[in-house]
Amino acid sequence: MPRAAADTYVLDADTRAFQAAMDAATQSTRNFGSAFTATIRQAITSGKGLEDTLRSLAMRLSTLALNSALAPIEKGISQTINGFISSILTPKPFARGGVVGAPALFAHSGGLGVMGEAGPEAILPLSRGADGRLGVAAAGASQPVQIVFNVQARDAESFRRTEGQLTAMLARTVQRGRNKL
Repeated sequence: MPRAAADTYVLDADTRAFQAAMDAATQSTRNFGSAFTATIRQAITSGKGLEDTLRSLAMRLSTLALNSALAPIEKGISQTINGFISSILTPKPFARGGVVGAPALFAHSGGLGVMGEAGPEAILPLSRGADGRLGVAAAGASQPVQIVFNVQARDAESFRRTEGQLTAMLARTVQRGRNKL
């Protein structure tokens, strides 16, 4: 707690929850007062007896208490339904792929499905290859790979002698590339 002066302390506290509770209590008091005065006014103007007036007052107060008690439940249910509807009506695009980390519904030709129910699941975009087959689109797979060998030979005969070595080097390079996939 920071000190402001000798024997004086400054207290910083978040009082928003307390203020909200006080506002709710103030509103309840106003509601009670309004119900009480409205019931007395009605009894005087209609000529009702004391018993009918007290019964009417008890009904109004019990209705106010019930409404106050049910308000948080109503708010919670409303927020849950709004959240569910919002999640359904606000789709997240996965055109470039993505991960679903929590259970989610999705539509498919057979009806409705659930994904992510047993943990994270990946969504992978598909593409059709040159041969017409459908498969997972891999980054960089459509770009040609270029391998360059620089060979210095004195004549055609010395180049022919190194051709076997070049073929073996190329095979090893291709195999290393495949192993990294």
